[in-house]
Amino acid sequence: MRDPRLDKLAAVLVEYSTAVRPGQLVRLSGSPVAEPLLEALYEKLIQAGANVRVRCTPDAFDEIFFKHASAAQLAYVSPLDLEELRTLDVSIGLWAETNTKALSNVDPKRQGQASSARKPLFKLFMERAARGELKWTGTLFPTQASAQDAEMSLREYEDFVFAAGHLDKPDPVAEWKKIHARQQRVVEYLQGKREVRFRAANGTDLRVNVEGMTWINCSGRENFPDGEVFTGPNLKAPDGGVNGTVRFSFPAVHHGREVEGVELTFERGRVTGAKAAKNEKFLLEMLDQDEGARNLGEIAIGTNYQITRFTKNTLFDEKIGGTFHAAVGAGYPESGNTNESGLHWDMVCDLREGGTIEVDGETIGKDGRFVFEGWPGA
Repeated sequence: MRDPRLDKLAAVLVEYSTAVRPGQLVRLSGSPVAEPLLEALYEKLIQAGANVRVRCTPDAFDEIFFKHASAAQLAYVSPLDLEELRTLDVSIGLWAETNTKALSNVDPKRQGQASSARKPLFKLFMERAARGELKWTGTLFPTQASAQDAEMSLREYEDFVFAAGHLDKPDPVAEWKKIHARQQRVVEYLQGKREVRFRAANGTDLRVNVEGMTWINCSGRENFPDGEVFTGPNLKAPDGGVNGTVRFSFPAVHHGREVEGVELTFERGRVTGAKAAKNEKFLLEMLDQDEGARNLGEIAIGTNYQITRFTKNTLFDEKIGGTFHAAVGAGYPESGNTNESGLHWDMVCDLREGGTIEVDGETIGKDGRFVFEGWPGA
């Protein structure tokens, strides 16, 4: 008998996050280790009247690919994948790893080449999603590997994952609707403002021009669990959109690699200085994979105060209430940022001890908490 919380999660993803309708073409993808959740989702999708395309790929395939692929194979973009993305109505993806460090010894240059080559797929996905033609959501299936990264037992980690999505509540959808309303107050305040400034006790001082950009309320529709408001910097602004230095509080995790002590300096929207205490070579290879990788594509404020600790999984870490995150690489077109890259790498900075968020000179956040009543965590 599968965990009943998986059935509850499947119902939320199909009925609320993606609102699947009869006759739609849905891609359901994940690793075989996530079979219990894949099963629950497949059942819900069939009951909803969807036509389901299942893609179940073992984790080991990535390791094999990067070990043996030729230069031509690294650069190959399948026309079948492109056609699939042109045709899909809904995409539901599951992250479930049996070994989160499986790609740690892969040459980062090869990873960068493959990532850059797949930029057309990423661009098509983002553009269709921005136009509302493709609904998507992604979530995590708890595994021993992820639990170990988070320094928890599997049972503890399962409880953490499901609580972060409010699946421990009688009606998770009702809870996410309340969250949406609270976050919408933040969005409405931020919309139309010119500059957001983030400062932290670790020396971070980052100014982001958001004039003319669109703020997005993330309340369980795409990533699940959710809990953030985001936009893209205005890279066409006279000041270039992003200036200053950010020292990220937690290791930046990408393709299973942990890059510790990341410090990025931005001038006119672009990374002009990058260093790290560990895995700096990997950081630089990712930033140099294509022209857009050194531009900032996203700036966001974490609003999920149910998540309080770093777990080495970006899906959760970027949502920690009282943090902000910045993503180098591709922007989300719906935010107004059209930067293109094969990279989209979120990195998190903690504001809970001595940090502030200022918007056009007004302080809206202090020590990881908003100052206005009715906002998330206030």
